[in-house]
Amino acid sequence: MAQKPSVPKGTRDFLPQTMLRRNHIFNTIKSVFVKFGYAPIETPAMEKTETLLGKYGEEGDRLIFKIMPRGRKQTKLMESGDLKMVEEALRYDLTVPFARFVVQHQNDLNFPFKRYQIQNVWRADQPQNGRYREFFQCDADVVGSDSLLFEVEFVQIYDEALSTLGLDDFTIKINNRKILSGIAEITGISDQLIDMTVAIDKLDKIGEEGVVKELTERNIPADAIEKIRPLFHFGQDNQENLNKIQTMLEGSEIGQKGVEELRFILDQIEVLGLRQAKLELDVTLARGLNYYTGAIFEVKANNLNIGSICGGGRYDDLTGIFGLKGMSGVGISFGADRIYDVMNELDLFPKLSQDATQIMFVNFGEAEQNFCLKKIKELRDAGVNAEIYPSNAKMKKQMKYADDKGIPMVALIGSQEMTDNVAKIKYLETGEQEDLSWDELLKRLKG
Repeated sequence: MAQKPSVPKGTRDFLPQTMLRRNHIFNTIKSVFVKFGYAPIETPAMEKTETLLGKYGEEGDRLIFKIMPRGRKQTKLMESGDLKMVEEALRYDLTVPFARFVVQHQNDLNFPFKRYQIQNVWRADQPQNGRYREFFQCDADVVGSDSLLFEVEFVQIYDEALSTLGLDDFTIKINNRKILSGIAEITGISDQLIDMTVAIDKLDKIGEEGVVKELTERNIPADAIEKIRPLFHFGQDNQENLNKIQTMLEGSEIGQKGVEELRFILDQIEVLGLRQAKLELDVTLARGLNYYTGAIFEVKANNLNIGSICGGGRYDDLTGIFGLKGMSGVGISFGADRIYDVMNELDLFPKLSQDATQIMFVNFGEAEQNFCLKKIKELRDAGVNAEIYPSNAKMKKQMKYADDKGIPMVALIGSQEMTDNVAKIKYLETGEQEDLSWDELLKRLKG
């Protein structure tokens, strides 16, 4: 019995039309990265396990795909059951490998170093709507500077890239981990900062009472929870919210530093303006990654039942884990797969043909085929995507092939067209036909 073909849960195949759309997303985001001065790098799909573990928090570490060793090491591991022996794992994100990259290649880089990276990552998550086990991230990071101008720049990059893709209703949420540290400090739970942030970061998913329940289960004292509760009821005015949190954190130096940093970013964006994005201060935004130390970002498409489509933040000591101290960094990530789902649901994809066949030549027989092959080479040499049907099949079959591929025009070159040295063109969308000289055809195709 033949095996039924399938792919692992949380992974997908991509058909040509889907790839055209995905490449449209990648190319748009890439063009914005380049506009702002970012350069491309790549890192391996797998990293040493020790590179990844301990960087994403307790929940993140559980989602790391570990790679079973081969040969004697596999046998030894199976016998002992000691997962510490697993030496390699698939990358969980692009940021931690980037920090490793910076330390390893520090003598070859100019700082501040601005890079972008578009590659796939893996998480051993439970697949669900908008959540995959293999997906692409589109990251941009800067290391070697603590200037808040880069936070301002990343807000602009979010706004420009997503606006260019056609989104007109999305929110960039911003907070600062120093503010969260300040809240933990004034409520007397500094040693439970991670427990607090993991819980309050779920506010939009489980609601206020759900967060309170989780805080209680994490042994956060009742009096501390009551001091935290007002954070769940902030309004829409960023400056008013910032003033409230500044008053609340009056006794916390680190909290006041976070307020100062956020105020700079918000003031700069207010002057510069945004194309489509709404910028919202959300003091419950925590981002569940332990390495963030300053500003943190999350982007959501409004009125859609899907999680965040982008995220990021500042990390002041991530490279220090690999031995390079004093190298502050900040970065953002576009979730390309979720952006695809949003654009698909909102029907935002344009007709995409720049990477597809622009014209197909119908095959009428050997003589016509040989004539067409020469013309096709001329078109390809001029940068046109062209092909010929591979056999002298029935016209209906050849036209269906072109139609199924979304090819906009076909060339019907018979003996008369060869004699007259013209191209008879049929436009599949309208069914109209016209005769063009070869120079006219090239101009039309390059138009």
